[in-house]
Amino acid sequence: MLSPRRTARLAGLLYLVSSLPAPFALIYVPQKLFVEGNPAATAERLRTLAGLARAGIAASLASGILFIFVPLVLYRLFKPTSRQAALAMLILITISFPISLHAVVHQVAALNLAGGAGGTSLAGLTALDQAQRDALAYLALRMHHNELMVAEIFWGLWLFPFGICVIRSGFIPRVLGVLLMVAGCGYVADSFAELAAPQFVAATTRITAITNFCELPIILWLLIWGARPGRRTAPASS
Repeated sequence: MLSPRRTARLAGLLYLVSSLPAPFALIYVPQKLFVEGNPAATAERLRTLAGLARAGIAASLASGILFIFVPLVLYRLFKPTSRQAALAMLILITISFPISLHAVVHQVAALNLAGGAGGTSLAGLTALDQAQRDALAYLALRMHHNELMVAEIFWGLWLFPFGICVIRSGFIPRVLGVLLMVAGCGYVADSFAELAAPQFVAATTRITAITNFCELPIILWLLIWGARPGRRTAPASS
């Protein structure tokens, strides 16, 4: 059985490795492929940058699959000191996995509809003209984005019980738990603005550009220092 320090460092390592492909898959690739309000230009980019689109799909899958193990290790780490909060953390982030992984299906569909190199030939598409296929490819990418926004709600919510676990643990600085909750507020606000109040998207984007970095300190702490010996509190039921 791993010691608390080694368990924490394993969580930090998995957290870091699974997070590395995320900016490429979630930010860089969509910015290169999606042209707001222009289905024809979007579909043309899917055709000419099909390799980049598939790299983004691969990065999304790798990041999503690797991250599944992060909350499992964190649950093992925090269960002795904050069982209920650790369970809530595990449940909330687990809900996001099928949503975010299913979003990849829309990326694949967009590539196929646009006729990108290596795309699968879909039966029945011959009944549609190129403009219609381009519009459907554009819609598929929009659906991909919207589905990720739904997943982002849970990317934010799980950080609240995670933060509680950190604060109650006694072996990780409490300020890191507070920063996790700040990051959680940013994620939730961003997703709600994108899905329900688009007039506030510009404001929330400026805020999340800062709050997103509040998740970074816990990754570095877990990876470098792990759990500080001699600071573990007595087991708690919540």
